[in-house]
Amino acid sequence: MRMKRTFVTKTQLEKIVKKYPTPFHLYDEKGIRENCRQLYKAFSWNRGFREYFAVKATPTPRILQILKEEGCGVDCASEVELLLAQKCGFQGEEIMFSSNETTPSEYALAYKLGAIINLDDITHINFLDRHTGIPQLVCCRYNPGGHFALGNTIMDHPCDAKYGMTPEQIKESYIRLQKLGAKEFGMHAFLVSGAMTNKYYPALAEIMFKKAVQLHKETGVNFKFINLSGGIGIPYAPDEKANNISVIGQGVRRAFEKIMVPAGMENVAIYTELGRFMLGPYGCLVTTAIHEKHTYKEYIGVDACAANLMRPAMYGAYHHITVMGKERRPQDHMYDIVGSLCENNDKFAIDRMMPRIDVGDLLLIHDTGAHGFSMGYNYNGKLRSAEILLKEDGSTELIRRAETPEDYFATMIFEGDKR
Repeated sequence: MRMKRTFVTKTQLEKIVKKYPTPFHLYDEKGIRENCRQLYKAFSWNRGFREYFAVKATPTPRILQILKEEGCGVDCASEVELLLAQKCGFQGEEIMFSSNETTPSEYALAYKLGAIINLDDITHINFLDRHTGIPQLVCCRYNPGGHFALGNTIMDHPCDAKYGMTPEQIKESYIRLQKLGAKEFGMHAFLVSGAMTNKYYPALAEIMFKKAVQLHKETGVNFKFINLSGGIGIPYAPDEKANNISVIGQGVRRAFEKIMVPAGMENVAIYTELGRFMLGPYGCLVTTAIHEKHTYKEYIGVDACAANLMRPAMYGAYHHITVMGKERRPQDHMYDIVGSLCENNDKFAIDRMMPRIDVGDLLLIHDTGAHGFSMGYNYNGKLRSAEILLKEDGSTELIRRAETPEDYFATMIFEGDKR
């Protein structure tokens, strides 16, 4: 199997682990900034373009601040994510609030911050009006239903998704919202997760652009933006071909010029809402081999576990693993790479061919920059790891300290405690 390139060398990593014990998540500032600039270049043809980074993917203040410096907004889905965005300096229309089954307090905070509220359902209109009033700018989430296909391949089943409104509902929603005082509108849709094709975004854009033109003609609704949301995947396996954001951007442009421009809607902004694409390849989980076990299989035990990276245990997701310093050695040993949780699915790799691993080796688990640390948890009393930024000049910065037992006990109430 081919190997993935790492953004950190063994020599660099050995220096880092002397200062910060494993496990920890490490992020590549240079890669993050370059990727951000490539995205904006790909959509530079659209004057109002903005990326709203999905906070849930990597809710780390220093990362969010880097993205803000590169011109991004943020997409939030909860009250705490809104508070985090506020603390990081995002304000007003730099914040998109896309949630579902939303509480009054969440809507109230989004309204107070001047965030763009993205309504998931037609019934939420009266709910929002009752609790906060209807803002001047509001967005609605569209679900076209049926099966989404590219060519002869079905990509996903929007009809089974809990998100968004039917074609009939979204039309009625815009009519109601105008009557309640809204003046400007957006439309949002999310049909596929982790699409490994340059054709997904242009196909989604064509669906949304046609619907926007239809709704404008039928209801007079004035669209300010179309939010293509997320869904652009990354190559987790070394043999996968990466998406080309320049090709994707040009595909969306062709759809825009074919559909929106002739309808007189050339000033509508395009928004994206990417998480995995923006950060996934620019983070890794660094862990140390601490045990080996020889029973019915060959096991390597590491000091990280599923509490540090849930995706392999939860989805059976593939994450490539590099044994630092042994990249060129024969991959002639088959291992299960396992953590310490009292769960048999706590495995980062199963029957993986790798070079011989010795206790003390540093293992780098790739593509954890999005939905890595953020999905961590405290099962078995495991503590969340530190997060470290590898800066452009090669130095490191601690951007989240590791949890301590005191953090774990902080919310517990023991008999005799005075509160």
